[in-house]
Amino acid sequence: MPAFSLFTVEDLPLFGPGDDIPGQIAEKLAAMGETLQSGDIVVIAQKIVSKVEGRMVPLAQVVPDEESERVAGVTGKDQRVVKAILDDARSIVRSFPGLLIVEQSSGWICANGGADRSNVGKEEDEGLLLLPEDSDASAERVRIGLKEQTGVAPGVIINDSHGRPWRFGTVGISIGCAGLAPLWDQRGRHDLFGHELVASEECIADELAAAASLLMGQGDEGYPVVIVRGYRLPAGVESKPATSLQRPAEIDAFR
Repeated sequence: MPAFSLFTVEDLPLFGPGDDIPGQIAEKLAAMGETLQSGDIVVIAQKIVSKVEGRMVPLAQVVPDEESERVAGVTGKDQRVVKAILDDARSIVRSFPGLLIVEQSSGWICANGGADRSNVGKEEDEGLLLLPEDSDASAERVRIGLKEQTGVAPGVIINDSHGRPWRFGTVGISIGCAGLAPLWDQRGRHDLFGHELVASEECIADELAAAASLLMGQGDEGYPVVIVRGYRLPAGVESKPATSLQRPAEIDAFR
């Protein structure tokens, strides 16, 4: 019977600029009596990557302009927050009262461009945390660092919580990926009755990111790193970055 497991890395610190994510993962795993194994996949919350990479924007230093004032008037959001979001965006996709959806600079389409103020520090710090500049590169750096620390180069996923059109609630998705195939194209295979699959493309990276999010939580749980063990990636499928999952605008029926 196919099966795999997930577990959290315990007692990780509150990360800050320049901190060593691979070193902390290796150290805390050792304290748990664990070590990375061949085939493991490490899922890391975007927030700690952004913090380590210095992606915090102090709102006291943000000066709104005409466009951010206009969009803030439409959405009802803080003009400084809107300015920081737009500075890290390619374009506005939708804006309504209480809602601002943009295409973030890395190509992710999400509310507020993925910028967040939860679990980023004390309220009086007044900071807005942006997504990493290049989450795929961040995932690769962590993968290399873990190989140096442990001798094992795991798959690495950086996950973030995104909303979805037509459905309530957020779900964990992969915005960074290294050392594994994020998408399994099963077209041409056959089902139990011999019918050829013509539209089946399984987003492995998002499914694993979502599973890990259940353990990470959304509030004060404090589990930003999850190890996936025993999942068998499909053989012969090429490793690619998470940005390969982005649907080009020309074949996006809803933009």
